[in-house]
Amino acid sequence: MVNRLADENPYCRVVDCFARALAQGEAIRPGKLKKPAAVRIAADASKALIFAPHPDDEIVIGGLPLRLLRELKLNVVVVAVTLGSRLERRAERWKELQDACGYIGFSPVTPAEKGLDGINLGARRENSGNWSASVKAIAHILAAQQPSIVFMPHANDWHKTHIGTHHLVLDAMRLQPDLACRVVETEFWGVMDTPNLMVESSATEVADLVAALSLHVGEVARNAYHLRLPALMMDNVRRGAELVGGEGGSAPRFTFATLYRLRYWAGGRLHESEDQRRVISSHDGLDTVFLGVIG
Repeated sequence: MVNRLADENPYCRVVDCFARALAQGEAIRPGKLKKPAAVRIAADASKALIFAPHPDDEIVIGGLPLRLLRELKLNVVVVAVTLGSRLERRAERWKELQDACGYIGFSPVTPAEKGLDGINLGARRENSGNWSASVKAIAHILAAQQPSIVFMPHANDWHKTHIGTHHLVLDAMRLQPDLACRVVETEFWGVMDTPNLMVESSATEVADLVAALSLHVGEVARNAYHLRLPALMMDNVRRGAELVGGEGGSAPRFTFATLYRLRYWAGGRLHESEDQRRVISSHDGLDTVFLGVIG
């Protein structure tokens, strides 16, 4: 609420606008949303696989995948590694994932009817049988989908299932001797110390991501984090200005962005990207970075 200090401090009105926008968002009740215009994807289009530790991760990190879909016409496939820890919510979470993906234009798949269990480093060490079966399930998806780009959490993404998903996907990739693709590491719970890619999103793209995230109805009912996604993406510009753009550099004139670490996989291991750090605006073509993934 703007108080008498507004005349003395002009930023009171700026902050009040943020608070009012959040309150307006909280008044919106999730329901049927009019979908954005569908993107025609060729049957033989290159694929980007998002390995989502939980349903909803695909949207939080979805700035680049959405642009790959809309600009390069890639087929973006979301692999729901788990459907959450609550057994009674798993069917609902799968339905919510289908709704969110149907809205934004992604395609959801799951390695098991109820998702995988025990995707964490403790289980990797102590329950090798279950872990091996999970690795094979992910390897099967990799072999079937033949992705040009793989998205997965980075190794220090705080949450045990996010960290577990990182190692699960790498273990599965090692079973594919001929696999060669870009690997894009993502952040959610724990920020990366060394991202090398900052990708701008337009206000329209962010609004579509927020709408898609709102369709994870059961999750946002307990924590309206979809409404805070724009703030997260604004803070990414602050961080990325120096982490990606270079220490002491000027911030780009972005409002929203997402940070990633781009590497590539070949010969059974990860390799560093030839382009050390890249900042991609909404006006830059993604093909300058992802040349060769189309077709």
